[in-house]
Order: sequence, then structure tokens, then C-alpha cells
Amino acid sequence: MNSNVENLPPQVLRLVYKEVTALAADPPEGIKIYPSEEDITELHTAIEGPEGTPFAGGIFRMRLVLGKDFPAAPPKGYFLTKIFHPNVGHKGEICVNVLKRDWRAELGLRHVLLTIKCLLIHPNPESALNEEAGRLLLEDYAEYASRARLLTEIHAMGGPGGTSGGPPEPGEGPQPKKHAGDPNKRAVVTIASSGANGNGANSGSGGSNSISEPPKNRTSDTQGESSVD
Repeated sequence: MNSNVENLPPQVLRLVYKEVTALAADPPEGIKIYPSEEDITELHTAIEGPEGTPFAGGIFRMRLVLGKDFPAAPPKGYFLTKIFHPNVGHKGEICVNVLKRDWRAELGLRHVLLTIKCLLIHPNPESALNEEAGRLLLEDYAEYASRARLLTEIHAMGGPGGTSGGPPEPGEGPQPKKHAGDPNKRAVVTIASSGANGNGANSGSGGSNSISEPPKNRTSDTQGESSVD
């Protein structure tokens, strides 16, 4: 999957930069944000498994990818941490209405992240990508919860085979195209900061035009990704 930085208009990049900066400074409860200085169109996050669900205690890594038609078209969402859930496909693709027919440009990325977190609390077996998980949720909840809990313990709780919830290691999953030789396409921070100076946007109370990424300290037990129709 390639970067869409060069495909989005500067005004859209400025808006995305502003929203991602705000999310990083004040993330939704239970969600960590890991922006990328190289590609603002790909947002990595870590979602805490909600209490009272089979996912409690786990940290689930996820990515949102903004396509060339964003915000007219919704972002695509993928779980990078393996999870047993009716609305998550075997390759991590997420099926939720806000990423499809219910999308509106004014909803924003915060709403998308909160909706995906709520999906861990209230799965929707009627639009299952994982048919086995959807069937068990309807017919045998105890077995569904047991399977979901097992994968949470194996893949989302740290230790051998698990994840610590940080951003992905280099080379993990499909990577965006790098523009090493072209300073005009290397990072959106330059675009966003210059646009902010001329258009009244800002990057937060600290006045900084860069976003630091936390140390990468996880293992590489993740899923691949595929597109959501």
C-alpha cells in the first residue's frame, strides 16, 4: 500500500495534520495515537480491550489508512493484532458502518476510533466478516467468549507472542512508499506547518510543528491487511 500524501490536496493535508495533532495531544479514553512524520495519511493506534468483554486486559494495535479521496470517502481500518471478533476479517480488515455507508466527511477520525472501540463491546453478527465468530456469538456465547479470550491472552497481552501496544516495527505489514529523494513528498509536516502559517491553523498549544513517535518496542506477531470494500 502506497502513501497518499502526494494524492491529497494541501488543504486536506492541513486539516488531517491539525486533527491528528489534536488526537495525539488529547486522545480518546483507552486509545493511544502514534502519528507518523513520514506519512500523515496512515495513523497507527493502540486500543485497550474494554472491561467486561473477552478483550479486557489486551492492547490491540490498529491502523487507519486515508485514501486519495478522503474525506469524501471513509478511511480503511485494519487490526494489526490478531483478534477473534465477528466484524474483523482474518487479515485484520474491519467491517463497521461508519467506514462504509454511514460515513460523512464531518465525522472525523476521533469518531471513527471511538466507533471501533465500541465495536469491541457490541459486536454486530449481522455484518460478520468472521462467520465462525458471528455464529458462535449468536448460538454459543460462552464458546465465543472463550475463543476471543484465548486469542487476547496469546496476542494482545504482551510477553511471548503478544504485543506491548506500541507502534509497528519497520517492515511490519505493507509499508507506505518512501520519497527519500524528493523533499516535497518526504513528510507532510513541512506541508502542514507551512500551510498553518499561511492559513491560521496550528498544531496545538505547544506551537510545535513536529510529532514525535514513541519508541518501537513490540514483537511482530501481527496480521496482514487487505482492502475493505
